[in-house]
Amino acid sequence: MAFNGENMGINEIEVEIRKLPLTERATLAKWIVESLDELSGAEIDALWAEEAERRLVELEQGIVTEISGKEVLRRARAAIS
Repeated sequence: MAFNGENMGINEIEVEIRKLPLTERATLAKWIVESLDELSGAEIDALWAEEAERRLVELEQGIVTEISGKEVLRRARAAIS
């Protein structure tokens, strides 16, 4: 991958990554996933807050419906039996 000092956008990075051999892409993917563990507590809290907001919007818009914890456990037990 040749970087010419300019900031590359995600699309340009993707194009360059696809040029790499499979083993190098796998190494890069592993590094990216591991780097996600480096988030600070505040960053993790912000991500959970965003997820909670997204789920609330889905509930309010009727995209999803609520299921009680008891029902979730019943379904889970039925799925694994």
